[in-house]
Amino acid sequence: VQLVESGGGMVQPGGSLRLSCVTSGFTFSSYAMSWVRQAPGKGPEWVSTINSDDAYPYYSESVKGRFTVSRDDNKGILYLQMSNLKPEDTALYYCTRVPSTFYFIRPPPKDYWGQGTQVTVSS
Repeated sequence: VQLVESGGGMVQPGGSLRLSCVTSGFTFSSYAMSWVRQAPGKGPEWVSTINSDDAYPYYSESVKGRFTVSRDDNKGILYLQMSNLKPEDTALYYCTRVPSTFYFIRPPPKDYWGQGTQVTVSS
């Protein structure tokens, strides 16, 4: 199983970024997928999950209305469109496979994470 994130960078407050996660080694279309972030000195924070069968999205309150999760089952790619970014969004962002419904809105074990992509929001 491989999860490779990209698209991070440094942006000013109010800016936008689009993260991508290219996956391989498992049947992508069969799994719900999530984004998790971790800021320096803090624990992992669940950001968003997208369901497998109907692609229904779920968002944490901190990003609802600003972030949009999507997936391309044909290509095995997960996306996170981030808009109106705030300094508090600064973190390493990880793509994760959701191993069970218990982890639908909480970070799964790190065994299911990619290597992460850094997002820094600063003026």
